[in-house]
Amino acid sequence: MAVHVTPHKNGWQVKTGGATKAHRVVDTQKQAIDIAKSVAKNQQTDTKIHGRDGRIRAGNSYGNDPHPPKDKK
Repeated sequence: MAVHVTPHKNGWQVKTGGATKAHRVVDTQKQAIDIAKSVAKNQQTDTKIHGRDGRIRAGNSYGNDPHPPKDKK
């Protein structure tokens, strides 16, 4: 399951996909992204960063990627 950063009435929330409750609710999106990144690295999953409109605007994979990049930078 991916870790999502989404708008919340009290700021921004970090929530694992399918969960009913947020891991954390914080004031800024930056704080939420940092928390989500840490959770995703620990769970070896993806992050999905949503904008204020709820649409996914960014994301990253931290393990178990079924489609890893082909370039070897």
